[in-house]
Amino acid sequence: MATVDECRTALHALAAKLAANAEARGKLDLDRTLACRVTDLNTAFHGRLAGGLLVDIADGDDPKAKIALLAAGDDLIALLNGRLDITRAIAARQVVVKANPFDLLKLRKLL
Repeated sequence: MATVDECRTALHALAAKLAANAEARGKLDLDRTLACRVTDLNTAFHGRLAGGLLVDIADGDDPKAKIALLAAGDDLIALLNGRLDITRAIAARQVVVKANPFDLLKLRKLL
């Protein structure tokens, strides 16, 4: 079972990966608040997606976030490390993403 620290580390690793690939990917026109809720650990993280980067990651939930990702800790880590396909995870209901449909299309470019 994943820990809160492992989930936090995986989010920061994703932020670093997005920053490293930002130039190759081009700027993404998306500036939204993000909440990542880890269901089995009863914890959450929040941050902001801006220009294809994940910034301002902090502990705690943001109930007003425009994009919310809900997953168990192990599934979150597998998703962020590239071991779990987002499309299959959503179809299997391992991961729930609550967002505007247009934002979802833009998010696919990040993943």
